Amino acid sequence: GRAAYGGLISALLYKSMSLQLPADMPVRCLQISFVGPVSSEALSIESEVLREGKSVAQVLGRGLQNGETKVAILGSFGRARDSVVKVEAESSLFKEAPLSLQRMPYKEGVLPAFTKHFDFRYCTAMPFSGVSDTQLRGFVKFAQVEPEITTAHLLGLVDAWPPTTLQMLPQPAPASSLSWTIEFVQPQPALGPDEFCQYQADIVHSAAGYGHTQAKIRNGAGELLAISQQTVTHFA
Repeated sequence: GRAAYGGLISALLYKSMSLQLPADMPVRCLQISFVGPVSSEALSIESEVLREGKSVAQVLGRGLQNGETKVAILGSFGRARDSVVKVEAESSLFKEAPLSLQRMPYKEGVLPAFTKHFDFRYCTAMPFSGVSDTQLRGFVKFAQVEPEITTAHLLGLVDAWPPTTLQMLPQPAPASSLSWTIEFVQPQPALGPDEFCQYQADIVHSAAGYGHTQAKIRNGAGELLAISQQTVTHFA
């Protein structure tokens, strides 16, 4: 692609940020800005606790190359506390079964190199299909089984998907994420090492080369794991 894989970069920064806090303060929300393209050169990672209160902490993470900020993340972490308000997230299962769908083949020189590390099963159209459908649905897991799936792994699984707007383009064109906000359900429902997760994204609005998308990510049982929103750029 135009830059290093954003899901990996975000996961590395998140890991650094999470190590600044105790384990009982899980991440609730990450607001990620891809300031500039990350090259293959060494990436310097910094993280700083801006404020740590009794329940909530705000942490800033930055990825730098040659002294320039390439990625910035503001993370909100929060301990659980008693509350009279409790609303369970709605579970939802796709009608398709992942193994009944064809695995997206990896084509070197055509697809970004990082995609070979994932097992994609599309329910809807693939990128550059020129369709009018504004929804992307599919399943994904790591191609090589990981010992466990952590929040850092989940960041990679979510960002592995292309911008939803790409399926509406009739031919390949450059595209990238400009900003990304992802909120995590806590306590986090389980996602097994070899389990497909469901991904459903909708284009909310797109014009003048910028698209706004919202997505929900669920485990194989249909339990909500995270809610994602992105501003994407496409050059076509």
